[in-house]
Amino acid sequence: MLLKLARRTATEISPRLLAKAGYLWIFKAMRTMRVYRRRAKRGELSPPFLMLALTNACTLRCRGCWIDTGGSPSSLSAEQVDAIIASGRRNKTYYYTLLGGEPLIYPGLWDLLARHGNCYFQIITNGISLDKAAAARIRKLGNVTPLVSIDGMEEQNDARRGPGVFQQVDRGLRNLQQEKILYGIATTVTGANFDEVMSDEYVQHFIDRGAMYLWYYIFRPVGADPAPELCVPAEQVTEMRRRLMQLRRKHPIILIDTYWTAEGQAVCPAALGLSCHIGPRGSIEPCPPLSFARETVDDGDLYETIRGSEFLTGFQKFVTERTRGCVILEHPQALAEYIRSQSAVDYSGRDAVAEIDAGTSRNSHHLPGEEIPEDYWVYRFLKKRLFFGMGAYG
Repeated sequence: MLLKLARRTATEISPRLLAKAGYLWIFKAMRTMRVYRRRAKRGELSPPFLMLALTNACTLRCRGCWIDTGGSPSSLSAEQVDAIIASGRRNKTYYYTLLGGEPLIYPGLWDLLARHGNCYFQIITNGISLDKAAAARIRKLGNVTPLVSIDGMEEQNDARRGPGVFQQVDRGLRNLQQEKILYGIATTVTGANFDEVMSDEYVQHFIDRGAMYLWYYIFRPVGADPAPELCVPAEQVTEMRRRLMQLRRKHPIILIDTYWTAEGQAVCPAALGLSCHIGPRGSIEPCPPLSFARETVDDGDLYETIRGSEFLTGFQKFVTERTRGCVILEHPQALAEYIRSQSAVDYSGRDAVAEIDAGTSRNSHHLPGEEIPEDYWVYRFLKKRLFFGMGAYG
């Protein structure tokens, strides 16, 4: 697997883009993690990565999405984004995930990426707008890795994302492949698509399309159309862990999860203080599905605001006292009560607290007594050094 992965990397990715990713994404992020660990020991909240929802405008209407796309769209201004990144740089943060809505339709996106050439951006996109011109711009910039959302092959994907979407996105992947761009696939695992997306054939399809990493997420029933029937049962979560380790030994592609440490223990990145989510109206939120905040980016220096936030630091304590997993799934009523007790503002555009409160307690990836440690030295190393947590997952 390693030799095949090395061969793929050397022949399928532009050397220039690979070098920029190595420096901007890997080298700088490892330095950032040293800062994070020092501050975490002092009890300071200083996320090494930030997620920016540039806009809530979108070209799709997916089931289970928490983004409100009704009415006039909201978007972060160029001045707000520049201030966020300036504060990030002062705190040694150079890695940003851009999402939405659909970030590729955000006005001024290409200028934003060009202005901040010393940072690295992962763009989570539905892939509809990945035409040849967009692929050429991404290659020219060099500081971008697209993460394209696909939730199964054509039938399964389009059941959640809309008719014809899979074929449109597949054409976009070919455009990225032609430009030799370093990109990945984001797949949400549901009870309906489980067997398909955790199969050899699924992984191989995206290897054939030039993807270098596949990032798995577990479905969470949130939003106006929560689709609880798509939740993943406990036995499938355990099986997902087993299949991940089998697939990792067989295929020349990096298979990423943000759910388990190298020892197989459950992780909530927000509870660890690894990231914050900035909503399209500037709200500073714990994570993307939770559109609640007491502070915004307009309240002053972003990192000083984050460190002083009782809501965000309290959220860490709230989660860690209850689970290593996801409180949205496991403790929806307690979560709703915490949000109310903090007088947090709901930025969802709906009554998202009521939606959470109406939820049913379900299993998450926290399965005490069923922990499965990584059994392949490559992924043990990656979890401890290079994956999302850059050392926090060791």
